[in-house]
Amino acid sequence: MTETVAILCGGKSGEHEVSLRSAAGIYQAMDRKRFAPLILARQRDGLWRGGTLEEVVEYPEDPAQVRIRPQARQVIPVAGGGGTLTLLEANGKSWQNVDLCFPILHGTGGEDGTLQGYLNILGVPFAGPGVLGSAVGMDKDMAKRLLAQAGLAVARWHTLTSPAQGEGKFKTWCEEWGARVLYVKPARMGSSVGVGRAESEEAFRRALAEAFRFDHKVLVEEAVTGREIECAVLGTPGHPQFPPRASVAGEIVPKDGFYSYQAKYLDADGARLLAPAPLDSQETERVQQAALEVFQVLDCEGMSRVDFFYTPDRRLVVNEINTLPGFTPISMYPKLWELSGVPYGELLTTLLTLARWRWQQDNALEITP
Repeated sequence: MTETVAILCGGKSGEHEVSLRSAAGIYQAMDRKRFAPLILARQRDGLWRGGTLEEVVEYPEDPAQVRIRPQARQVIPVAGGGGTLTLLEANGKSWQNVDLCFPILHGTGGEDGTLQGYLNILGVPFAGPGVLGSAVGMDKDMAKRLLAQAGLAVARWHTLTSPAQGEGKFKTWCEEWGARVLYVKPARMGSSVGVGRAESEEAFRRALAEAFRFDHKVLVEEAVTGREIECAVLGTPGHPQFPPRASVAGEIVPKDGFYSYQAKYLDADGARLLAPAPLDSQETERVQQAALEVFQVLDCEGMSRVDFFYTPDRRLVVNEINTLPGFTPISMYPKLWELSGVPYGELLTTLLTLARWRWQQDNALEITP
């Protein structure tokens, strides 16, 4: 008997198009003997559209123009009871019951704990980290505080809540950190959206203005010189068969020195992906152990990708964690697991198995004294 899996994608964030492309990869690779996938795509205006991949998403030749078909069936997700999700049509008629959800809404409103809380309220099992791990992992400021407290190396930073707090501070912070370059990042965005590189006061001012277009909280970080190393984590603490484990490491070599949104998703030549990364066995083990520690400190479950800088003096500096990493054809997370002996389809099956197990564990807890 197959289980119906809703792949949740789209959303209101700057990673809307990337999410739709990730959903396509998942939809096409899911084991049809065990699962019947459908697409549940959220438009930028908040409405949901449901159906097959072909019915819901249009994939033109230009990957930046991927979109949700406006004529696709509008649906309303409601609690179905017994761990199911019911999708109603716009007229209120029941259309489809869902057994499991696979959220792949990257960024704001999908990766930050809000969607995970919504799915908890609906009572349906879902893949990936829960509310806390998602929220903390998405907020770079909070993640850095927890990681630094745990003794893990992170880039030094200042947190701003208005552009005025950074006015005239470029030279001061460069001197404080012994840096010539500063990076400016929205605290709760992903995929390098709104990230700027500043080598002058004027460039710093422009970078602040750009970052504050996407968030009310912005980080200013020292530039860290080092190789960009990534490691995928799969598993859930306490699971008897799938406790957290780390993949082989990969390395990103950006063409222009900065791994931008364009390089990640739109320019096939924007960066070289070295998988596995050219590291010796001891270095690889260090990366894997550090990735597992980040995963644990930030209370993650299911899946995450941890990104590091490996400096010339052999320090591992945590850059960030991605709790819903990309699943596009060029994404590092599935590539690293493929190289670690877990094919794409098996990876999806494992994540859905973990989703079902967590739901069973949560529902076995007592709720009354």
